[in-house]
Amino acid sequence: MLTNVAVMVWDGAAPFELGVLCEAFGLDRRQHGVPSLDFAVCSPGAGPVRMSMGMTMQPEHDLSRVAEADLVAVSATPTLGGTPEPVLEQLHAAYARGARILSVCSGAFALGEAGLLDGRECTTHWMYTDTLQQRFPRARVVPEVLYVDAGQVVTSAGSAAGLDAALHLWRQEYGANVASMVARRAVVPPHRDGGQAQFIARAVPACDAETLGPLLTWVLENLREDHSVETLAKRALMSPRTFARRFRDETGATPHSWVQRQRIAAAEELLETTEQPVEWIAGQVGFGNAATLRHHFLRARGVSPQQYRRTFCPGSVTP
Repeated sequence: MLTNVAVMVWDGAAPFELGVLCEAFGLDRRQHGVPSLDFAVCSPGAGPVRMSMGMTMQPEHDLSRVAEADLVAVSATPTLGGTPEPVLEQLHAAYARGARILSVCSGAFALGEAGLLDGRECTTHWMYTDTLQQRFPRARVVPEVLYVDAGQVVTSAGSAAGLDAALHLWRQEYGANVASMVARRAVVPPHRDGGQAQFIARAVPACDAETLGPLLTWVLENLREDHSVETLAKRALMSPRTFARRFRDETGATPHSWVQRQRIAAAEELLETTEQPVEWIAGQVGFGNAATLRHHFLRARGVSPQQYRRTFCPGSVTP
C-alpha cells in the first residue's frame, strides 16, 4: 500500500511539474477521507535547486530520504542529460528494493539514463518522444498516450498528464472513490479519455461547433440507456458520421470507448459504496448482465468486479 512518497529534484527542474506532484501526493486531505501520505521533496545534499523559471528552491531533505519511499518520483528535468550520479544511484536502489518509480514529462530522460526504460513501454511530452526514442533505443516509446503503467515504472506525458498518472496510482492503491476525491480537490476530472495525440499540433484548436458537454452530461446521468452512435447522433441532431467525428475531436475517444469507460467508472463506485450484487450493478451502469460487466471490467482493470470489491471493500461479501 502506498504510504510514503519522495520526489527528487535538481538544477533545471520545472516548477509546474513539481507542483503537480506536490498537489497529487503532498496535500493533507484526511478531512475528505483520503489517506495522508508521508511526502518529501529531496535534492542532492539538501542543497538549493535552481529551477527552470528563474527561481531557487530549498528542499528540506537530502537524497537519503528516498530510501524510505514506496513511490519515488522525478519531476520534469533538462532533456540534455547530466542527471546527477547520486540521483541515478537512488533510482537504481529504489527499483532494486521494489519501489514504484514515476516520472513526469521530461523526467523520463532521467529514468532512461538509469536504464529503467530498457525493454519497457514508456512516454514523455509529445515534443520529446522522438528524442527519447533516439537517446534510449532499447525503450519502447508510446507517443500518443497520457501515461504508461509498465508495472513498477510509470511514465507520464507532458505537464498536466503527470496528474493523470498520479490519479491512476491513487485509483490503483486506494480505489475509485479516493481517486475521485483527490481529483475533486484539484478541480480536474478523475480520468481523461483519449491520449496526448489529441493535443499534438493543435493544443488550442479553433472550434466553432456547439459543445457536446450537455450530451455527455446526459449520458453520464443515463448510463442504462442505449448509447450507440446512431442514438447519440440523433439526440445531438447530427448524422452518425458527423457525430462520430465531432465526438473524437472533442473528447479524444470514440463514442463507444468513452461510454464503456464511464460505465466501468460507475461500476467501480457502486462496487465500493454499495453491497448490491454484481448483476444489479451491471444493469444500473448499462452493461445489461453480470457476464458482460465482468468481461469489460476484467479487460479494463485486470481484475474481476468481485476481486475489485474485495480489494477496496474488504469487509463486503460479493454475490
